Amino acid sequence: MAPVSTPNQSSPEPPEEGKGPSATLPAGARPPALWVVVAGIALEALALAAAAVVVLAELLSGGSFSAGVSIFLALFCLGVAVVLGASARGLLRGQRWARSPVATWQLLQVVVAFSWLQYQVTPGGIGTMALALVVLVGLMLRPVVVATTRDAARTDG
Repeated sequence: MAPVSTPNQSSPEPPEEGKGPSATLPAGARPPALWVVVAGIALEALALAAAAVVVLAELLSGGSFSAGVSIFLALFCLGVAVVLGASARGLLRGQRWARSPVATWQLLQVVVAFSWLQYQVTPGGIGTMALALVVLVGLMLRPVVVATTRDAARTDG
């Protein structure tokens, strides 16, 4: 029987850049899917801020039925817009905490859009559902998960 040579286990070669499942982007680079997620979040935050302005304008013009409800709705929209903006910034910085509020908001959007589409199929309902699903699925893609959990990798080592 001929002797069998085994590879040297003590010094494995690093994977080639851009190949294999463990390949990573260079430090500071962000995957394109993360930019899609952040763009979707920014679009939602801008829509919420615009909705708050519309509600406040309606209140000031006297077209609002209830001042209390209008003020609450405007503050709620602005609050969620601020949280989404901070979360988008956190995702770009690779901070893990930012994933949770974004995923929660997307799930709420899917539920609202699903209910909306059961009542009446409209472009707004379809757009809301599509945007929420794109952001939610994008948030779960492996390159995005790796890019948005860098803070955990720094503290584990």
